[in-house]
Amino acid sequence: MKAEIHPNYQKIKVTCSCGNTFQTRSTLDKTLKIEVCSVCHPFYTGKQKIVDTAGRVEKFRKKYGASNTMEDKSK
Repeated sequence: MKAEIHPNYQKIKVTCSCGNTFQTRSTLDKTLKIEVCSVCHPFYTGKQKIVDTAGRVEKFRKKYGASNTMEDKSK
């Protein structure tokens, strides 16, 4: 590899919206804020949680009148 052409690779702090923090390495020079991490992601927790950052779910339900289950529509 050529010297002096690659960006600096350094440790950064990652902060999730659930409050979890961890360190990783990246070419970023600041902290990184994320919405979902392995501590709060439904795949890892086994629980379904809707992450609604801007009221999108309620807006969709109001617009289309969506119910919580699909069983109502199949009858």
